[in-house]
Amino acid sequence: MTARWAQALTEGTVFSAPGVWPLLAFLADGAAGPARAELAGALGVPAGQAAGAARELLSALASVSGLDAALGLWTHQELDLREEWRAGLPAGTHGRFGDDLVTARERLDAWAAERTGGLVERMPVRLTRRTRVVLASALALRTRWRQPFTELPLRPESGPWRDRALRGLHRRSVRPDRVGVTDTPGGFVTALTVPGDNGVDVHLVLGEERMTPGQVLAAGVGIVERGLPLTAGGALPHGHVGPGLHVEQQPAVTPEPRTLDVRTVAYEVRADHDLLALAGLFGLTTAMDTRVGHFPGMSALPLAVGEARQSAVAQFGALGFRAAAVTAIPMAAAGLPDFRYETTVVRVAFDRPFGFLAADRASRLVLAAGWVTDPAPYPAAGWGAGVAPTF
Repeated sequence: MTARWAQALTEGTVFSAPGVWPLLAFLADGAAGPARAELAGALGVPAGQAAGAARELLSALASVSGLDAALGLWTHQELDLREEWRAGLPAGTHGRFGDDLVTARERLDAWAAERTGGLVERMPVRLTRRTRVVLASALALRTRWRQPFTELPLRPESGPWRDRALRGLHRRSVRPDRVGVTDTPGGFVTALTVPGDNGVDVHLVLGEERMTPGQVLAAGVGIVERGLPLTAGGALPHGHVGPGLHVEQQPAVTPEPRTLDVRTVAYEVRADHDLLALAGLFGLTTAMDTRVGHFPGMSALPLAVGEARQSAVAQFGALGFRAAAVTAIPMAAAGLPDFRYETTVVRVAFDRPFGFLAADRASRLVLAAGWVTDPAPYPAAGWGAGVAPTF
């Protein structure tokens, strides 16, 4: 779903497919007719197995170090859920709301903020007099780098960020295989793995300038899942070997192994997604038809999807990465040295729009992904308001 969603991207954004998938699965479990078939198609599993698969996914997410995942269900006080369907939800997820929509809204917003550590402060959907069910998920991810970056100003010499003073991040290591390049039908893609200290890795992916964000991120998913072959930095020849990627000789004072020199930018990306604008992708085309009910397995009251939205944020800084998403479906780095030796340096620079994917190292599940078009500026004096935190 991450790869398919990425194909629809055209601008800077962040999104979380695991925040959407379990909600669609529980909807499929209670749906009937064409809505049930469409949801099953979007999920890739039979509707009869969807609720079990959603529980397994939520359990797997709960086991990821540094990730907090929660599911919430709220129903109007006059709505009765079918017990068979409600019993399929994780324990402790069901709450109720009444006709006081202001109070209900406050409770939903408080839930979103609490479950994401304040990164997402509001539930991304509206409550109306016709709202009877709100099904929501929240994900909050945090990791610290095993090797921190050094903050330095970065001024790209070409591309969309040319001559901008950006908040650059730099580090050098003896792990050249952290970067690599792959060939895709759309063009070459460079990928860098930035390991976190808790089993979560962030992958930065840079494609050829003519490639779309969807093409680059889809390639990133293939790299994370090891479906695309990657030629690692330690095996690359000298020269320009991939987007933003060069291998070159540099003078050295002492014999040194091949090293990796990384330059990128700090960023904060926020995005709001209207999932119904991509209703076909999420299997919600029929379910949003309010003329009839589509979820008899949930309740005897006819229900349709009125809204489906996600609010997401990602922050990448010198010390670590954090991201969060709330999805809701209402029924929504002095003397002259003596250079005697040479060493091989693999240089990579993410100095124009690029993608990122945060993934669980063990399962390779992509937890959050996005596209960076507006990195943080380098402040003239001190860190001013609005600059992404460094953790």
